[in-house]
Amino acid sequence: MFTNTKAFSGFAVNDLQRAREFYSETLGLRVTEEQNGMLTLHIAGGTEILVYPKEDHAPAGFTVLNFPVDDIDAAVEELAGRGVRFERYPGFEHDDKGIVRAEGGPKIAWFTDPAGNVFSVLQDA
Repeated sequence: MFTNTKAFSGFAVNDLQRAREFYSETLGLRVTEEQNGMLTLHIAGGTEILVYPKEDHAPAGFTVLNFPVDDIDAAVEELAGRGVRFERYPGFEHDDKGIVRAEGGPKIAWFTDPAGNVFSVLQDA
């Protein structure tokens, strides 16, 4: 039934305008408002992610969007320069930049959008 359909992901935010500014200005993504009152994030490779408003939004306790990068140090430095603050979670050893470099796994750093949704940048080990 779903072999010939294009699936997409979506998540909620509590302030669509703040989200639009963060995704377009801070992250540098192309953002459109093609559907009434909802944003579409256009990611490389044709991926589209729906962002919709929800007044009683509560962010998930897990990562909702991952951005693979070739150079995590450069990505973290650039995002930090744009005002992004990296999260530090118990149970992980973070370096001074907020990057986890666990053996056997990807290098990863987490940050949140203005609604508290968790994103990551990650680089294969």
